Amino acid sequence: MLPNHAPLIVAEQFGTLAALHPGRVDLGLGRAPGTDQVAARALRRNLAADADEFPQDVVELIAYFRPAEPGQALQAVPGAGQEVEVWILGSSTFGAQLAAYLGLPYAFASHFAPAQMVDAIAIYRERFRPSERLAAPRVMLGLNVFAAETDAEARRLFSSLQQAFLNLRRGRPGKLPPPVEGLDAQLDPHARAMLDHALACSVVGGPGTVRRGVADFVARTGADELMVTAQIHDHAARVRSFEILAEVHAPAGAAA
Repeated sequence: MLPNHAPLIVAEQFGTLAALHPGRVDLGLGRAPGTDQVAARALRRNLAADADEFPQDVVELIAYFRPAEPGQALQAVPGAGQEVEVWILGSSTFGAQLAAYLGLPYAFASHFAPAQMVDAIAIYRERFRPSERLAAPRVMLGLNVFAAETDAEARRLFSSLQQAFLNLRRGRPGKLPPPVEGLDAQLDPHARAMLDHALACSVVGGPGTVRRGVADFVARTGADELMVTAQIHDHAARVRSFEILAEVHAPAGAAA
């Protein structure tokens, strides 16, 4: 969340990571503060930073990754000359327009804010301008995937995320709750509608359901990449969810 951080500091931090792990580091940049005023003040020490300066901050940050010129007064060390792939993060059409204008890859937060996903993808692809960093549009979408041995068990695990969203919207954020049986039957129409909207980009079920659901989502959106999340309360069940996803989408002939 770039408004919380100085571009030079971010360039040096991610330049350090890229130096340690060449070719493995991506940097996602978002415009929202992503927190409350108390935490924002602690991160920035003051609130003078303006989210409206986000485009200029992105351009400044990218410049720090270019090889240093002779006599350049200010350099990111490490950072200058490092290969760090920069993505624009967004949950609205603003980020789509900026990513298209700058010729950067674009990641949309469809896993919790899908309302403008279709419009944002269309704007990004229509207005994309090739750059030295990217020749053609590249879209990453967030997707909740809750996989288990059966559809019923996956729906039970999914209830943790549903409860967490309800708690957040009701002003009671906290730790991820354990799953409960039959949550859908306990929801009033307003809560059910809110969850159906916010978590519309979710695939919940057994192996077959997950295979079809992910394939349908990719076909419908044309996503180039997916960022999969699974807020499952039990760690072993969370690991198993990712294992099932990997198994059902492994390339043909790949080892288990």
